[in-house]
Amino acid sequence: MDVKENVPNGELSARVHVLDGPTNPMVTPLLTDLYQFTMAYAYWKAGKHRERAVFDLYFRKNPFGGEYTIFAGLEECIRFIANFKLTAEEISFIRESLPSSCEDGFYDYLRGIDCSDVEVYSVSEGSVVFPKVPLLRIEGPIAVVQLLETPFVNLVNYPSLVATNAARHRFVAGKSKMLLEFGLRRAQGPDGGIGASKYCYIGGFDATSNVAAGRLFGIPLRGTHSHAFVSSFMSPDEIIDKSLHSRDGSSICEDFVSLVQTWLSKIQWSNSLRGVFGETNQSELAAFMSYALAFPNTFLALVDTYDVIRSGIPNFCAVALALSDLGYKAVGIRLDSGDLAYLSCEARKFFLAIEKEFGMSGFGKMSITASNDLNEETLDALNKQGHEVDAFGIGTNLVTCYAQAALGCVFKLVEINNQPRIKLSEDVSKVSIPCKKRCYRLHGKEGYPLVDIMTGENEPSPKVGERILCRHPFNESKRAYVVPQCVEELLKCYWPGNSGKPREDLPPLKEIRERCIKQLEQMRPDHMRRLNPTPYKVSVSGKLYDFIHFLWLNEAPVGELQ
Repeated sequence: MDVKENVPNGELSARVHVLDGPTNPMVTPLLTDLYQFTMAYAYWKAGKHRERAVFDLYFRKNPFGGEYTIFAGLEECIRFIANFKLTAEEISFIRESLPSSCEDGFYDYLRGIDCSDVEVYSVSEGSVVFPKVPLLRIEGPIAVVQLLETPFVNLVNYPSLVATNAARHRFVAGKSKMLLEFGLRRAQGPDGGIGASKYCYIGGFDATSNVAAGRLFGIPLRGTHSHAFVSSFMSPDEIIDKSLHSRDGSSICEDFVSLVQTWLSKIQWSNSLRGVFGETNQSELAAFMSYALAFPNTFLALVDTYDVIRSGIPNFCAVALALSDLGYKAVGIRLDSGDLAYLSCEARKFFLAIEKEFGMSGFGKMSITASNDLNEETLDALNKQGHEVDAFGIGTNLVTCYAQAALGCVFKLVEINNQPRIKLSEDVSKVSIPCKKRCYRLHGKEGYPLVDIMTGENEPSPKVGERILCRHPFNESKRAYVVPQCVEELLKCYWPGNSGKPREDLPPLKEIRERCIKQLEQMRPDHMRRLNPTPYKVSVSGKLYDFIHFLWLNEAPVGELQ
């Protein structure tokens, strides 16, 4: 799957297709805005199409009111350019879509282009990133790189947004809780569902309900049954095959249903639970028994179809105890409605009472999973109320990024023919930082990242133990000296084109996830908190600061008062 390094230019056509294409086959060179092709034609018409350009892809503001973002989507970008080639049918459609005055030579040009002369430098996928710092730097012929703008922004925007959303949910839930992504049915289409599963896993979720994502990416799968399964049963009489072999295969229980009924009676009349519930819902009990007979090793029951305390939990416990008699260990319960804090605490008390009453070691630690339109605020409220939930199944608010619709990535020209370019605006936050840059993360004595700094390409790198002036790109008074204890260069070559430069391998998904978790753990706590987090500092070197403002003054027209 990895592209070989240092391939001679003549062999490049064989090289570009070594990588598989994007996960979604709809990601083709036509997945772009029309104006990319109109600009490409105008570049070609002006004879500028082969001029060497440098673009930065970055974002201007962290999402969800926070002060950090998780970068994701790099692998799909590299797969896209590795297979970038317009087909005859696609070129024919472009011809139909552009004015008839466009010359035939342009379409001949389109037939020959690929990304063999493009270079991509990027932050490692799964990294914690901040506004203004380039996530990707793309270098190449301006017409070709212009055609990459829309697909690159599309392939980075949602992945980074949903990975950040997942990381924020993980932060609130805590390290010890299991987080399950249950969003497929509510996601914005199949691509949104597949992407959410992958990038929530990067952001710290443990598993998904999405079977297709499990197959594509190797993400652990989780899921049991819905209310429909429970309500589909009318009575235990529907269970035809009541037999169940013991876990070790040494014996067989011929009537598992009777064994469960016996345990339910024992629970009902036990000293510690007498009077807690009366007659439970027998159709629910039938559903639980049927599911346990199908999955005795992984029995987990949805207990809120009728009444959690008076039916669901007692029925579950009766089935779990019957399974225990045969050597199996039930997994636990899921709560999908009601007061989750209260119900989880009551369920835990019930489990502990069972453990004590019947000497069932470990029964009190039975897993409790909660779902039901959970989000960051709900998790935070549950923590404050006190709860006994071990795992959270989160769907709609997670995968749709309900709290913020988009990250707002941009793709800006910063250099052409070795000449730095700047985009000006009355809104200072929209002023671009010109020229090809190198980016570093400076760490302090305690290991925390202190500041990200951008320098000109030819400036010397910051050095450990040497003081460096870090300046806010646009605010003259914001500046500080930093003596880094560790210097990390952020942009690495992931696609060298025909430059012959060594490239970084695309890591497996688990490694990206581990990087994300590790980097989040290294962040200072005040940058991470939900309310009023401390902004992380992004800076430029003194030389780059001076150059930005020189170019700004040089490009901004001088007004005239009359």
